Amino acid sequence: MTEYTYKVTAAGRINIIGEHIDYCGGKVMPAALSLKNTVYVRPNGTNKINLSWTTLEDRVTLDIDKLESYRNLKYGNYQAGAALMWQKAGHNVIGCDMLQDCTVPFGSGLSSSAAIEVSTIAALATLAGEQINHVEIALAAQKAEREYAGVNCGIMDQYASACGKQDFVMLLDCNSVTCEYLPLRLGDYALVIINCNKPHNLVDSKYNERREEVEQALRILQTALPVSCLAEVTEQQFEKYGSLLHGKVYDRCKHVVEECARVNKAAIAMKNGDIKTLGTLLNASHKSLKELYEVTGKELDALAAAAQSHPACVGSRMTGAGFGGCTVSLVRKDGVEQFKQAVAKEYKQKIGYDCKMYDAEIADGITVTKL
Repeated sequence: MTEYTYKVTAAGRINIIGEHIDYCGGKVMPAALSLKNTVYVRPNGTNKINLSWTTLEDRVTLDIDKLESYRNLKYGNYQAGAALMWQKAGHNVIGCDMLQDCTVPFGSGLSSSAAIEVSTIAALATLAGEQINHVEIALAAQKAEREYAGVNCGIMDQYASACGKQDFVMLLDCNSVTCEYLPLRLGDYALVIINCNKPHNLVDSKYNERREEVEQALRILQTALPVSCLAEVTEQQFEKYGSLLHGKVYDRCKHVVEECARVNKAAIAMKNGDIKTLGTLLNASHKSLKELYEVTGKELDALAAAAQSHPACVGSRMTGAGFGGCTVSLVRKDGVEQFKQAVAKEYKQKIGYDCKMYDAEIADGITVTKL
């Protein structure tokens, strides 16, 4: 890749706990992964961004003056959206050749789209000679996801992709967009990520429907409580005022309130190195996502059940938006291989096709290398 000027990467992410609460102003606990999107980039002296991929035959050219017009591209729409939002934020977008190499599996719930958006913006900033502002890049990438790709997402994915630190998880407050880094000290345990191999598509899924349901819950509770977001509703307040909500809206809100409490307990457990308590919280989170938020599906439920029943595993849950994608499990290091074999076998028996295991480390978010 020596013919390129820079190598810029941004990470996929895993979320340890705190699911479907980032857009409710909650605290979440993501970490950046060694699975990433890498952009090899060089200036080309034109008004065009030429895109190519290591895994695709396609070549796409984006006109920098017409970035609005690429929403319906099969490939290149995320890059176009990212460049447009960076341009709209007042930054100089320079004509360039970009070769993209993504090791974050698509449709896995590990945020390949955030990795693509963040790395594309970081590459454009680097070419323009700008200092990398990780949070500003994350916010621009989130706008690309929301306003260009049409997924009404919270800030977690893009923030984790941009701001991750090796061997740390982030306790990210999505309301204030501030973050505390917690050392990931798992001791005798390891994180195991397993993809159920049922791809999900958030735009077509019930993701935006869930957003509407929790927004409805917030509007109703605001008639009785002085809160600006659902994450501010305590368990005690929900016990008192939850009866204002009915049916699915009640269930969705109950998940949000209890998941926010689980994240706080998980942060304490992580600081204390109490992995067993952390595992119990993961199991409770999955149960809530299955029964109250209804975003798991039979594939993720089969994976989580197989993991939770294995003696080496202290906790397992779906991670990401759901409707397909991955689980994250806390597994004793001396039992990881047996765990993987047992879960893979049980999953195939139940679902009829294989799951996929990933060996991923907790890594840095954005990296920039001069070639």
